[in-house]
Amino acid sequence: MTAPIDAAERNRLDVVIDDTLKDLCLAYDHVDTGSFLVTLEGEHKLRTMTWLVVQDHTLLVEAFFMRAPAENAAGTYGFLLGRNAKTYGVHFSIDRVGDIFLTGQVPLLAVTAEEIDRILGCVGSYADENFDPAIALGFASAIEREKAWRAKLAADAGSATKPG
Repeated sequence: MTAPIDAAERNRLDVVIDDTLKDLCLAYDHVDTGSFLVTLEGEHKLRTMTWLVVQDHTLLVEAFFMRAPAENAAGTYGFLLGRNAKTYGVHFSIDRVGDIFLTGQVPLLAVTAEEIDRILGCVGSYADENFDPAIALGFASAIEREKAWRAKLAADAGSATKPG
């Protein structure tokens, strides 16, 4: 097994990641040496907060996807597990309470501007493409209640404007 990276290599990777995020014009916080919190914008999942953290042997990539499903957990997790067969660099995973993340490890030797761009592109795409179907599976009842509430508001507003 190889030794953990030294301070000089950690600093070099820090510069590579920082320069890449600037070149990509992404919003991010440089939290500490080798630790970045990147904001990826999307259409369906509006924001995907993504950690890039230089560890001893790999670059950790971790993005929050959604809270634990309120219903149909097996269907939601099964849907996302099926997506893992087609992902690059990151995969859907759950934590101890069932919240869903996109996670991955990139070998430090592979950390380049191109690879960071590719990995962040994958995180953004997977989060955005799968968000609506995952929410529909895991929160169907809440979505129906919201639709009914909005329809009632619209109907009430329509009847309030009609002359009596």
